[in-house]
Amino acid sequence: MKRILLATTALLAACSSFSNGVAEAPAAAAKTEVKSEGWYPSRYGADDRLGAMNNLSAEKTAEAAKLITTGKTYALGQVTGRKTPAYGPRTFNMTVLQLSDGSGTPLGENKAVGNDDLVNTYVGIGSQIDGLGHMGIDHRYYNGVPVSEFVTTGGLTQYGTHTLPPVATRGVLLDMTEVFGDPVAAGTAFNRSEIERAAELAGVTIGKGDVVLFHTGTMKAQEGMTELSPVEPGLGVEGAQYLADLGVVAIGADTWALEVIPFEKEVRPFDVHLTLLAKNGVYILENMVTTELAADGVNEFFFTLGAPRLEGAVQAIINPVAIR
Repeated sequence: MKRILLATTALLAACSSFSNGVAEAPAAAAKTEVKSEGWYPSRYGADDRLGAMNNLSAEKTAEAAKLITTGKTYALGQVTGRKTPAYGPRTFNMTVLQLSDGSGTPLGENKAVGNDDLVNTYVGIGSQIDGLGHMGIDHRYYNGVPVSEFVTTGGLTQYGTHTLPPVATRGVLLDMTEVFGDPVAAGTAFNRSEIERAAELAGVTIGKGDVVLFHTGTMKAQEGMTELSPVEPGLGVEGAQYLADLGVVAIGADTWALEVIPFEKEVRPFDVHLTLLAKNGVYILENMVTTELAADGVNEFFFTLGAPRLEGAVQAIINPVAIR
């Protein structure tokens, strides 16, 4: 266990340094197999840089909009600040400054005053989306692109989260506490059979272009903690590949890493990240606030996200919105 936790923290630090029914797979994915060798070129073409975002469409958005029946909104992002639990060396700092010359002296006869803010932060704190440039395999990333071709100290020249299109699609919440208990115990993995069970209980069918969120009760159970837990329940590799084969755009959870920790195989750290990001171009949403959705019994909803357009960013601090 100790080696797992040390490896987890070390790899996170290394990554940061790059500043209604049972869910059914399509016929082609009836037998879910985890891809290993030959994971590129992508199903979307060798030159593709958007991955599963290609499964978004105007038709999907229009259909998802029909899910809005009450107009109630749910903020899915948590607050990012100095006290937000994060793994080192990730830190957040903000300085508020007076406008103009910094003295606070009122301007003009109308005595205009104001404030500005300067933020120095790692982006991987709080609720976030992992872009396709976040994690790769042996220095190759989504579609096999070598790190040397797109990573610079000034930002990514490919896969930057500023290139992501607006996301307005169907969201699906799978309440894993209905399957495992509340909260789901740390170290519990959910794969295809558990996902299908949760979808059956929710009365939903997962489809192409969906965003899937898992509610585990973890965030609620750890409310008030000043440090992130080194272990968590989460998605397993087979489950990740299963959802990717269904054509989902992104997968998230109320946990900091989405995937189960300790990892299913100690010698394969962050294998779910690699399966989703590198091999399939599926985006990861971490630290999603799902408690209110689960409490209201909301299983499908309109999901919308406009990622901040910080040029060349690996990740993005986000506050997606669910509307029912």
